[in-house]
Amino acid sequence: MPRIREYLPAATILELGPGFGRWTHYLREHCQRLHIVDPAVECIDSCRRRFADDSRVSYHLNDGHSLAMISDRSIDFVFSFDSLVHVPREIIATYLGQMADKLTDEGVGFIHHSNLGAYRSSILNRLPSRMKKLLTTAKILDQEHQRAPDMTAELFRSQTEKHGLRCLRQELVNWRGHRLIDCFTTVARADSTWPAAGEIVRNPDFMREAQSIRQESQA
Repeated sequence: MPRIREYLPAATILELGPGFGRWTHYLREHCQRLHIVDPAVECIDSCRRRFADDSRVSYHLNDGHSLAMISDRSIDFVFSFDSLVHVPREIIATYLGQMADKLTDEGVGFIHHSNLGAYRSSILNRLPSRMKKLLTTAKILDQEHQRAPDMTAELFRSQTEKHGLRCLRQELVNWRGHRLIDCFTTVARADSTWPAAGEIVRNPDFMREAQSIRQESQA
């Protein structure tokens, strides 16, 4: 919420990759209409059952990259967390290519994606797979958590510019390790009036922050 509260409430929200509705549960309280899009039948069916009594939620099964079911200029906020981190750069580019058309003039997107590709040139990354596995098991080398190895924050930023969007902010974060293998990128249409800060933040304490919030919420 500290990262997206500036953009909420939003009349119409699009959530990409909701899974079983972990974040859908919260997003639906901040909009009049919430579209959820996922390529997994079991996820969409589970969400239909979970939110059956909420008329604000609309359900869409896609092919993993199409947003054809969403009307142009109809989305005020796009949200994706812990889903697109696993998809390759081609899928990210395809979604971004459609996002500029789907967003309203002042619409904003908050996308959680991989930055693992930034470490591809690391000497540790060139080790034999067996040795990497041993080092990971010994917790000397961070796990990669199935992050897309060909995606980086820099590539994401270049794709936004190519597709009529611009970055408002990028936050590089760790994920149960030391390396900043994830990134939160906030984007808007290139012709929007949102300030073009283009801020890039490196946050190696994200997991500590998440744990602290979890403990406070359970107190």
